[in-house]
Amino acid sequence: MRSVTAAGEGSPAADPVAPAPERTRLLTGLAGAGIGGSILIMIAASVLRNGWNSPRLVLPALGPPWGVASASASVNAMSVALWIATLLGAGGVIAGLIAVRRGARPSVRVVLIAAAVAVVALTVLPVAGSNDALDYAAYGRIAVLGHSPYVMKPEHLLHMHNAFSRAIPGPWRKFVSVYGPLATFEQFLAAKLGGLSAARITFWLKLWNALAFALVAFVADRRLRADPAGRLRAHLLWTINPLLLWDVVASGHLDVLAAALGLLGLLALGQRAEGAPPGLLRLIAAGALIGAAADIKVNYAIYGLGVAWVLRDSIGRLAVAAAGALVVLVPSYAWFGIPALHALASRRNGASADSMYHFFLLIPGLRAFLAVIAAVIVIGVAVLVLRRMPQAIPGRPELWAAMALSVAWLFIWPYQYPWYDAMIICLLLLYPASRLDWLVLARLAAGTLANIPGNPNAVLNSLIGALHHGIVQGVTPAVLLAAAVGLVVMCRTGRWGLHVGDELATS
Repeated sequence: MRSVTAAGEGSPAADPVAPAPERTRLLTGLAGAGIGGSILIMIAASVLRNGWNSPRLVLPALGPPWGVASASASVNAMSVALWIATLLGAGGVIAGLIAVRRGARPSVRVVLIAAAVAVVALTVLPVAGSNDALDYAAYGRIAVLGHSPYVMKPEHLLHMHNAFSRAIPGPWRKFVSVYGPLATFEQFLAAKLGGLSAARITFWLKLWNALAFALVAFVADRRLRADPAGRLRAHLLWTINPLLLWDVVASGHLDVLAAALGLLGLLALGQRAEGAPPGLLRLIAAGALIGAAADIKVNYAIYGLGVAWVLRDSIGRLAVAAAGALVVLVPSYAWFGIPALHALASRRNGASADSMYHFFLLIPGLRAFLAVIAAVIVIGVAVLVLRRMPQAIPGRPELWAAMALSVAWLFIWPYQYPWYDAMIICLLLLYPASRLDWLVLARLAAGTLANIPGNPNAVLNSLIGALHHGIVQGVTPAVLLAAAVGLVVMCRTGRWGLHVGDELATS
């Protein structure tokens, strides 16, 4: 094993003394119990979705999706169950990561089979944990009717008096789409296949998400096949991570599509010797794939900035990569016109309810300048992370740069949700184990807790409501703030705690 300094330079180091096998086996058992229990609760919540979530979905006579309505599945009981599932899942992943660092090597095949069963189950069950997929379905339905979801609002579908209109969520009825044109095409295709069944439309959306989720798992597995510890770590962080399964598979968030395309774009540049430039065809492919990711969700343009950082000394190659992205972006935005461009800036000055800035928004007048203040901090932290985060992905500087910029943005920007963290985690899989793992998991767990039950119309009793309020307004903002401070401290001190095992497999 080699220890890596904050600058990413290796030096020989003796292997640490192996802990008692009993402790490692105990951690492995706790990991399996925590992850397994968490996933089972999430599957049960999805099966009973119509008993506690609204709007209720009219399930097709012949699924998928399949589910049952249960009057006993109250939103209060399900909130507690899902909080427990989140804590179990986070604890299980943490125990598993520690066990792997201590030398545990459970069967990767068993992990993959368990993950595949979980992904399939959550895909064929009704969408749960968020109503965003129903908003996607509404935008797709609007497109099928020949209108632009950047102009027509979902509330207009309420006047059509059909089965679909009863499945339109309340909070976003008055908002046009805030997603990219490629996301609109995906939603259009799902709406064509699903017809007037909102449940069936969300199934198609979830199916493509599940395939993208599996693609990231496959890429990580193949890239890390020569590093047993790194391979298991990647599957714990992504493939069998209950928090991600809930946030992007069960809930149907499209972020995983963008993450998969963006990751492929960065990998398209190939692994190469230090200082060696990528070929022109690789640059075009990378630009096109990252452009497609940004065409789904504009946040993924940050991956493009990572490529630009690496190519900053070669204007010609930078132009080629940019041309690849524009080949995708220009036609799609030209098709939908100016209204689609307006969607890019629709949330520029907003803050999510559980944002770490919650503690500072009590200052009079601060909210009006929040975007400017946050942007300045993001830039400062991005410069700090680019200067101080170890470049520990051999031959892949663009992966490191994209992750550094994504970490700076996600840790600092005030409008964030836990499914956004797929943007970091899909890259973190290929980065050595470090203390950054714990910060990312803490953010993911805290954000997931705050977004339970994922039903904005839920009526919670006094106790559960008070707990929910305390999580959203206190616990989660505090954890997110601590994670941001922790990131800065690691940058300043250089104490990243990198654990480097076997060499990464080359492509």
